[in-house]
Amino acid sequence: MRSAPTILHLDMDAFYASAEQAAKPSLRGKPVVVGGIGPRGVVATASYEARVFGIRSAMATAQARRLCPNAAYLTPRFSLYRDVSEVVMGLLRALSPLVEPLSLDEAFVDLEAGGVEPTPAAVRAVGERLRRDIHAATGLSGSVGLAASKMLAKIASEDAKPDGLLLIPPGTELEMLWPMSVRVIPGVGPATAETLRRAGIATVAETAEAGEAELVRLLGKAHGAGLYAMATGHDDRPVVAERDAKSVSVEDTFEEDLTDRTRVQLEIARLADRCVQRLRAAGRSGRTVVIKVRSYDFSTLTRSETLRGPTDDPAVVREAAARLIDGVDTTTGVRLLGVGVSGLADYTQEDLFAQAASEASAAASATTDPVRGSGAEPGEAAGAVERPRRWLPGLDVHHAEYGAGWVQGSGVGRVTVRFETPWSEPGRVRTFAVDDPDLEPGEPLPLVREALPGGDAGLPGPSTGQATAPGPGPGSGPVPEDEDEDGVDPGAVPGGSGSGPGPGPAAGPGPGAGPGSRPMPGMSRR
Repeated sequence: MRSAPTILHLDMDAFYASAEQAAKPSLRGKPVVVGGIGPRGVVATASYEARVFGIRSAMATAQARRLCPNAAYLTPRFSLYRDVSEVVMGLLRALSPLVEPLSLDEAFVDLEAGGVEPTPAAVRAVGERLRRDIHAATGLSGSVGLAASKMLAKIASEDAKPDGLLLIPPGTELEMLWPMSVRVIPGVGPATAETLRRAGIATVAETAEAGEAELVRLLGKAHGAGLYAMATGHDDRPVVAERDAKSVSVEDTFEEDLTDRTRVQLEIARLADRCVQRLRAAGRSGRTVVIKVRSYDFSTLTRSETLRGPTDDPAVVREAAARLIDGVDTTTGVRLLGVGVSGLADYTQEDLFAQAASEASAAASATTDPVRGSGAEPGEAAGAVERPRRWLPGLDVHHAEYGAGWVQGSGVGRVTVRFETPWSEPGRVRTFAVDDPDLEPGEPLPLVREALPGGDAGLPGPSTGQATAPGPGPGSGPVPEDEDEDGVDPGAVPGGSGSGPGPGPAAGPGPGAGPGSRPMPGMSRR
């Protein structure tokens, strides 16, 4: 462990929910939940106002609705979160060449590598300046921990939430660490904690007192020895600038169990294409295709096939995934499907046989089906009526007359839109037919205007009832996607209605005051 607190850990506060509050003035100071909105959706994150009701990340959305039915339940907008994350990570890289992102909203920084003077006063000044810069650039807040090791820096940032900074002075680490639950130590999950609890070990101090030999006996050599080192304050893990991803994957949870074999095959093909898009975006290829199938009873199986060389060809991945799903019985009902690629490489060596088979199949389809041969999607026909759009709560729209807004709810052929921007006052609500030609999907607006007349930056206004800094009070390795800030898949639910609050001016979250943003005593403040 270092002799100076030169490791910084940044964790944005309730990241997804705070970004939504910053983008939507009518939601500031009110409970906001971001995640899957269907019956099987999962909470990705909740604002501090929603956490007062007991809502937590990874909780089923249906349970969250029971706890706080009047919260705003919004579909994630990952393009916005990624844009904000790039700005934040750019600020971190300006501090040091050694930045280790853990997710879109969380990272370690080695300040010593950036030339910061290794004194508490100097690193504290850097941390405070970083928080100011993040708020100026994004309108959001983040919490900063500073310590002599990665473990302690992360603990410090968690204790500083929301919108705070905590520095652990050298020599005081064990005094702070030992009274804490053993769960604060990295690598101690529910199973390890239960094993230790049965042995009478609940705190970090009790873990250290048990001794290395006892921990090795309980947990095995590697885990036990590592746990003992952490419990005694020894954490020499370096900040690693680039962490090599081992796989790329996507998955979807469905509102209703899939029993139709054709639908299952279509979903697998769609997931394979999404997976390859991510693979290509990362500039990688892979040689092992994996599918994941979760049945109605939550039993989960995986199947894999290793190709003869790395590929990023969507046709190759689709065909491999199709062969794998053909060997799985899905007649009892499927609630989740996933497709992944592992064995990553930086080059491709195409599976020529699979590619040739794909081209032959496409050629045959073109001669027998002129619609598909013309490039139309399966099931489409020239001149066919366009399918109605799905207006999911929280997504951006643009109206020819009223401008930019967001979907507050939809149902029974109507869609309710609130027209406002991050820099406006809370906007008015209007209702349209779902097929209104003047209403189109929109793109997320930046949370901060770069320049206003007079040269001042435009920030979102302060949240009602916020006890934090101005602006809305904003919360896993880099996100294996569809992962959110807590490493949780928000549970996209293709094929479902995804309807949020019903239509009409009163639909969705109303203007009523929500609870304050400070967490209740004893509750997690992440």
